[in-house]
Amino acid sequence: MEYFKLFLDLTRLQKPIGFMLLFWPCAWGLTIGFEFSTNNFLYFKYLILFFIGSVLMRSAGCIVNDIFDKDIDITVKRTKNRPIASGKISVKNSLLITLILCLLAFLILIQFNSTTIFLGLASMPFAFTYPLMKRYTYWPQLFLGFTLNYGLIMAWFSLDNEFSIAPIIFYFGAIFWTLAYDTIYGFQDIKDDEIIGVKSTSIKFKNNPKQFVLICYLIFIISQVYIGIRMNFADIYFFGIILVALHLLAFQLLKLNVKSEKSCLQTFKSNNFLGFMVFVNILIGKIII
Repeated sequence: MEYFKLFLDLTRLQKPIGFMLLFWPCAWGLTIGFEFSTNNFLYFKYLILFFIGSVLMRSAGCIVNDIFDKDIDITVKRTKNRPIASGKISVKNSLLITLILCLLAFLILIQFNSTTIFLGLASMPFAFTYPLMKRYTYWPQLFLGFTLNYGLIMAWFSLDNEFSIAPIIFYFGAIFWTLAYDTIYGFQDIKDDEIIGVKSTSIKFKNNPKQFVLICYLIFIISQVYIGIRMNFADIYFFGIILVALHLLAFQLLKLNVKSEKSCLQTFKSNNFLGFMVFVNILIGKIII
């Protein structure tokens, strides 16, 4: 039981928000690209595969992040008890677990077409170098956005779809979604980060965080409007976007207090429900004629 708890702490599997934020863009990309008049079983099969892949890769990513950040984590109140930083597990054993997780993820990846396999393998350098970005740039959250939402593009091409600007626009919109919610998340550690010299958009925009988050969320909302128009979604989809916008701008932004760790964490976590809202809205817009 002790080893199982250690594994959960290492992979953060007890905190599903992480792998769900990786999964939702996959679900969006799959849904906008799928023709529901054909084999619907394939849709659910791919949805499950992308979910499993998201869990595995997020778990591996957490371990790699903790290996890179072990000397930083030990100095930060929120992260000092993580297994690698606290010495509960060695780097060598952590790398072994990461390798196993990546091999399992590869077994999931090869269930898709060759384009998806190529895109998946091409994403690996980005996924595993993200932890280094905070040492060199104030924009690590932007780099994270490119990485976390990459599944949207993979899901689109997994269906043998031709190249289209639609998923690309949506992908860039989703990047700004991540840029916003991870900036909010970063305010939990901003004092420690400034002391140890770690960079983030939370620090860069600490004097006007709500204006920055607002701009990011508006770009994300506009990308959804574009998708609805480009893909000829049902009118009800655009009503759904209003609900998404209300969640982002009223429930999240207006209530956000960046000086409160609790408020930042609650706002960050609410993006899991937001991801679900966007998914359901796309699904309804796609299948209702």
